[in-house]
Amino acid sequence: MPAKKPVKRRATQRATDAVADTAPPRPGSGRVLSALIVGQLGMHSAMAGLRLAAPLQTLREGYSPWAVGLLLALFAAAPVLSALHAGRLADRLGYHRPVYLSVALAALGCLLAVASTFLAGAWHFALLCGAAMAAGTGANTGMLTIQRTASVAASSSVERVRIFSWLGIAPSFSNVIGPVAVGFMIDAHGFGAGYALLLLMPLATLISARQVPRSAPALAKAVPAGRTSWDLLRAPGLKRLLVVNWLLSMCWDVHTFAVPILGHERGYNASTIGLILGAFTLSVTAVRAVIPLLAHRLREVAVVRAAMVGTGVVFALYPLAPNPWFMGLCALLLGITLGSVQPMVMSMLHHLTPDERHGEALALRSMAMNASSTVMPLVFGATGTLLGAAVLFWAVGSAVGAGSWVARRLVTAP
Repeated sequence: MPAKKPVKRRATQRATDAVADTAPPRPGSGRVLSALIVGQLGMHSAMAGLRLAAPLQTLREGYSPWAVGLLLALFAAAPVLSALHAGRLADRLGYHRPVYLSVALAALGCLLAVASTFLAGAWHFALLCGAAMAAGTGANTGMLTIQRTASVAASSSVERVRIFSWLGIAPSFSNVIGPVAVGFMIDAHGFGAGYALLLLMPLATLISARQVPRSAPALAKAVPAGRTSWDLLRAPGLKRLLVVNWLLSMCWDVHTFAVPILGHERGYNASTIGLILGAFTLSVTAVRAVIPLLAHRLREVAVVRAAMVGTGVVFALYPLAPNPWFMGLCALLLGITLGSVQPMVMSMLHHLTPDERHGEALALRSMAMNASSTVMPLVFGATGTLLGAAVLFWAVGSAVGAGSWVARRLVTAP
């Protein structure tokens, strides 16, 4: 009898190992969470750097501002068309294969940008347009995959809020790392060297993926005939959550668009306007670093409603700011309100959708945000030209403040 115990123990260990091999990654562990953050940093930094360098090169080649606007729109427009497919891919295949595809797309975008430096005329601009679509699609596909992995593997709403707070810091750093690095490289060695440097950044995503445990593909359920991703909108509360998310996302776009206009109207120089926008980014990063410490005390719906009311108040005060210091204070406060929302929205989104379709739900959210980022700047431009930046702040602030009433019926994740 005693001789059989080691055999039983080994069999038990094999069973435990088999379960561990198919268990979802645990993003709560420091190693895996760090890998997810680095993965997002790599792809998003390359895209953010390309989004700075490609328009700059286009302007230096003598193209019109309209061409620059088209180029920038492609970074957001391409993900609108590919988001649903990317979400389904993440649902079906898990983490690694979709991330490898994301790295390939980001690298393709950088390679097309490098090739554009050897050409002139229409081919030059066509390659940059292709680079924008590839990099934008790659970054968005990777983001959806990382977000789905983190959300599905989290064991509770508190853990999801903490994880998404840390993940939310990655885009802020990416918007600094990519543009700053490529800017210095362009000044020193030209656009070709700058794009080549961006090509190295997705490699960080590729390397970090090795730290994420492989898991079995998501449980596949029979797909009813005629089912589409839009069926998810029938889930109670999901449409309400997407409307709230769109209102808050629009506030980001308005702030980025209107602050330079308002500063220009008041005669502030470029560095002053840049510092105001930088204060906003710094505040967003800070609040997302603090939320994990307070996640167990926060209710998602309460945070979202408070953020919407707070954003409305800040937008009402922004045009009344008498000097750059007051505008900087408004930027800091706005960073707190808007920066606190994303982890809460992501947690509630998980609660409202089944795990095997969570990638699709994330894709619907991504489509709404990217479509807004593509279309709304045109609306903002027309409104700002006719009525001024102040009216733009007050109109959007009123909309998001009123939207807090819509948010009161959102469901808090358990």
